[in-house]
Formats: sequence, structure tokens, C-alpha cells
Amino acid sequence: MATAENQRIRKRRKKRRLWIGLSVIILLILSFIFYVSAHREEGIPVTVEPVQRRTIIQTVTVTGTIKPETEVKISSETSGEIIFLGVEEGDTVRKGQLLVRIKPDIVETQVEQLRAAAEAAKSDIEVAKAELENAKAMLDRTLQLYKKEFASQEELDQAKARFQQAQARYQASLKQYERARASLKQAELSLQRTQIYSPIDGVVIALLVEKGEKVVGTAQMQGTEIMRIADLHTINAEVEVDENDVVLIEPGDTAFVELDALPNQQFRGVVLHVGNAPIPQGPGGSNEDLVLFKVEIRLLETDPRMRPGMTCTAEIQTEKKENVLAVPLQAVTVRRSQRSMWNRKKGSSGNKKPQQQHPPTVVFVNDNGYAKMVRVVTGISDGNYIEIVEGLEEGTEVVTGSFTAIARRLKDGSKLIIQNKSGSKSRKQWQQAKRNERKSEQ
Repeated sequence: MATAENQRIRKRRKKRRLWIGLSVIILLILSFIFYVSAHREEGIPVTVEPVQRRTIIQTVTVTGTIKPETEVKISSETSGEIIFLGVEEGDTVRKGQLLVRIKPDIVETQVEQLRAAAEAAKSDIEVAKAELENAKAMLDRTLQLYKKEFASQEELDQAKARFQQAQARYQASLKQYERARASLKQAELSLQRTQIYSPIDGVVIALLVEKGEKVVGTAQMQGTEIMRIADLHTINAEVEVDENDVVLIEPGDTAFVELDALPNQQFRGVVLHVGNAPIPQGPGGSNEDLVLFKVEIRLLETDPRMRPGMTCTAEIQTEKKENVLAVPLQAVTVRRSQRSMWNRKKGSSGNKKPQQQHPPTVVFVNDNGYAKMVRVVTGISDGNYIEIVEGLEEGTEVVTGSFTAIARRLKDGSKLIIQNKSGSKSRKQWQQAKRNERKSEQ
């Protein structure tokens, strides 16, 4: 009896141990499930786009003003009153057309005085010539007498001195006559310049005087500016370019210019000249710390409504690459890897100084629903897309948004929730489009 009772006790203990073990296993499984559920990674909503081949055109956008390539300031070389003004602002003029006539009375008086002085100088030449001939004859007679010993050495020396004096007076009278004629010629030219003619074909873009006003001639000082004439057939855009962008621009680069006064209309141009010296900045100006260079763009297309001084915006194409791999610009970011951060901390604790390393340029690609950080080498950009030189293959899906996800939240291995925006193609759609292109080519 005792043996049967012991067996029943052992069986009950055995069952109890079994139930305890099963309970522990069930609790462990439930705890694991609860832990996984509690720590399950939530996916990050992103948009993706496949790497495609594109044409990338790198541009520099700058502002400035338009001005004619040829602009002439008209000033009078003669002072006086304006008695004739033959044009108005905006008039078209031809080369050689009479523009202004200055009252010539003062200059005419000067011409008469100088003409009389020239005639007097000419008369002095005749007098000096006669004296020279008389002194020459006296010298010849004295020399003959001296040879016959009828004249002394002193008389011969006096005759020679009178001849030399007469010869000097004659030469001086010739120079005086030349000086008088030069002064007369200058006055006659000033008289001619009381009439001002247009030096070029163009348009009067500024008229700064009125009929009856008195002007100061440039022969005396700076002179009064009367008007400006410009050839509006050749128009340039003068823009100011930052020092970081001017090194990208070369003469011959294509540009597209848009005027603020003529919106939604672009004018094609070509870079004509790139300045070598910076534009002087006035003290206390808003651009005092900027280093700007002047760039001239020749407009190949013009419009009659253009006016000198109008503000413009120019987009200069500095480089163009066709059929290159490209991704949206927002897909590229800069991340410092954990290894580089660890190396930096390790270097700072040691004796050696850590090497200065720039954070790598990376993109995140879609690796079966998870983010994979890929280091890339980039090239030129057009503001929307950027060239990929190394690191990616055509068709690879890269994460293009959002900015917060790419710049901060995404890490290597992060789970992705792909939310393609309207119009974007998934990788399968892109591959199907490629297959359709090949079929159509065959």
C-alpha cells in the first residue's frame, strides 16, 4: 500500500513540475511578444525616385541693368549761349546731323583780333627782311674796304654784329607769324565748334539743357554736358557677380536675360566680358563686405521698349553635361558616420591631434523597404537635379523626401514607408518604361 501511495505522490509532483515549466515557457513567450511589440520600429514616411540620366545645365543667376554698348556724352568745347537746339529727348539722329548751335559773337571777335595780329606779324617779317638785306649789304661793303685796308677791324666787327642782329630779328618775326597763325587757326576751329553735330547714329536718351541756356566749354574746364546719344541697336546687360560665382563664368557662355519691366519674356545673350578688378564699394554701403565683379552680356535679341537703366535678371549657363546620372538635389545630404565620430573622439583623448575630415556626401536608397546610406561623389547641379559621378547605378531608388527625414531622421537600416508623390515613378514603373522604350526602338 505504501508503495502505491508513493507512486501516486511522485506522479502528482511530476505533473506539477510539468505545469510549472509550461507556465514559465508561456510567460517567456508572452514577454518576448510584448517586448517586440513595444519596441517594434515604426516606419518613416518617405518618397523615392529612381536614378535617371538627364541633361544638367549649371547656371549662375545675377542681377544688374541694361545699357547701350555705345553711349556718347555731348558737350560744347566753346562757352556761350545756346541759340539753336535741333532735337528733343527720344529723337532719332543720324551721324553728322546738326544738334546745337552756340552764339558765336565772342569767338568771332577773337577770330578778328587774331587775324589782325597775324597780319601785323606778317608785316613785321617784311620789315625784318629789309633790315636783314641792308645789314648784309653793309657787311659786304665793309669787308671789301677791309681787304683794301680802307676800313678797320672794329668797323668790320660792327658790321658783322649788325648783320647777326638783323638775321635774329628776321627769324623771330617768322616764329611770331607762325604763332599768330596757330592762334588764329585755333580760334577758327572754336568758331566752327559753335555748331555741334552728332558723332553717331542713335537716339537722344537724355537732354540736359534748354534753348537760351549758357554752357561752359570743355576748352576751359570740365564743361557742361548737353545731351547723351546712344546706339540702341546693340544692348548689353551689366550684372554684378559674386566672387564665388565669377570663377565659373567665361566669355562666350550663353545667358538668358529677363527685364523687370518686360516680365515673362526672355532675351538670349552671350557673355562678352568678365571683369578682372572688383567693383569699388562705397564705405558704409550694404554691400561693403561683398566682393563683386562686373560681367557684360551682349543681348542677341532686343525690344523697342527697352530703355537704358532698366533692371534685369540674368541666368548664365556656365556648364552643360548631357546623359549623366542625376538625382533630385534634395536627395543629397551630408552625414558624419559613427566610425568617423568615434575616431574623432579617440583622437581627441590621445596625444595625436585628430585629422580634419569633411563629412561625406551621401544619399539614402530603398533596400527592400529599408534605408541604406550610400556615399556618393557629385558633380554639377542645375538647382533641381545634381549629377552623380560615383556611387549609384541607373534605376536605383533614392529617397527624395521629406527634408527632415533625409537630413535628420533616416539612418542606415531605418524602415521606410514609401509614399510616392503624384507623378513620380516607382522602380518597377521605371523598369517597365525602360522595357517599353527598348521594344519601341526594336
